[in-house]
Amino acid sequence: MAILTKEEAKKIIDKVLAFSKADEMSVILTGSRTGNIRYARNTVSTSGESYDLALAVTAVFGKRSGSSTINEFDDQSLEKTVRRAEEIAKLAPENPEYMPMLGPQTYAENPTFVQSTANIDPSYRAQVAFDSIDPCKKKNLTAAGYLEDTTEFVAMGNSKGLFGYNKSTSVDFSVTVRTADGTGSGYVARDFNDTSKLNAKAATEIAMQKAMASINAKALEPGKYTVILEPTAALDLIQNMMRSIDARSADEGRSFLSKKGGGIRLGEKLFDERVTILSDPSHPDIPKAGFDTPRGRAGGGGGGGGGASGEGRPQEKTYWVEKGVVKNMAYSRYWAQKQGVKGVPSPQGFIMEGGTQSLAELIKSTQKGILVTRFWYIRAVDPQTLLYTGLTRDGTFYIENGQIKYPVKNFRFNESPVIMLNNLEAMGIPTRVNGNMIPPLKIRDFTFTSLSDAV
Repeated sequence: MAILTKEEAKKIIDKVLAFSKADEMSVILTGSRTGNIRYARNTVSTSGESYDLALAVTAVFGKRSGSSTINEFDDQSLEKTVRRAEEIAKLAPENPEYMPMLGPQTYAENPTFVQSTANIDPSYRAQVAFDSIDPCKKKNLTAAGYLEDTTEFVAMGNSKGLFGYNKSTSVDFSVTVRTADGTGSGYVARDFNDTSKLNAKAATEIAMQKAMASINAKALEPGKYTVILEPTAALDLIQNMMRSIDARSADEGRSFLSKKGGGIRLGEKLFDERVTILSDPSHPDIPKAGFDTPRGRAGGGGGGGGGASGEGRPQEKTYWVEKGVVKNMAYSRYWAQKQGVKGVPSPQGFIMEGGTQSLAELIKSTQKGILVTRFWYIRAVDPQTLLYTGLTRDGTFYIENGQIKYPVKNFRFNESPVIMLNNLEAMGIPTRVNGNMIPPLKIRDFTFTSLSDAV
């Protein structure tokens, strides 16, 4: 019962709305089937499958609102949940920023659901674990990995006639491979809507190569270096920037998009002219729901801005940065009305356009530089310049004369994606990472501030 059809979901939502005595009422119905397998030290440690079906009701009287949730669906329980939401609403203080609910909307239907992914079973998960563990054992390496597959839906409806439904699938795989002495480490992550695109063995082999190649790492002096950021590393920083493309924080002077003395930097060229970042829910490699869903549900997730989510606004193809120029910012409906502009919902995944070079070709074109697999433990230093600090991890290598020469000890960095995208040397072919499309990036003058002994 966890995955309801569009018709089944609408029947429940309509029933809930019929119980309403509030001025306005909205209902969000979600369900999922999630399976997983986890392994460490070349041995499966846990596996399982869970099912969830839940309903959330929000009742509104004037500008007072209250919400209640339930996972029981008999008529008595549904009516009790509606009454509870109404009771809470009457006790709540007024929300001066409350916006009336939307009426009927038209949503695009995007290819977020793939049946083969929905069909994943325990034997498939066990095979993925075997395909990852077996080659590591043969090379005296140690694998720790995780596979999670999800089929889910989200349905939204309200008393003004809005209704939306989306069903989606996803499969996420990651593996860390360590050498027997613990001094070498490699990492790879893959995610898709369509499980036929996942090759766990090939992904693991990349992590194995990085682990074996990163033994006996040498220390380099901290400083400014040309770096090649693999897509996973590039995403680590750029997704933080995309979450900050919020009009309200810019208008209130709290953002990298704020002007000194007041105003926002919409329409200004802030990045290298080769930088174009957009969101497109119909993109075949990262399809998303056609409407603004509660964060992380049914084709949501990925990089996002700060505009309010889950209101049911249509998601459309939107350019956030085009040829280096800031084209759009995310607006909640309230802030858009206050500013007298059209509200743009946050992206639920983004696409950064790239070039035609492979990662290998970017390395070959580099005289001296550092290859970074990924970052971790990233923390904000200054939100107004988007300065972040963090550490490299799981495979950091020195490049000389177009070749990887030797592994280097990990660094701590202090860098801003805004500055980084102004120091752009080259971009490779975009690939999917965590529900986004992003290319490997070659960046000059990337700032490493100190060394780290962590592997």
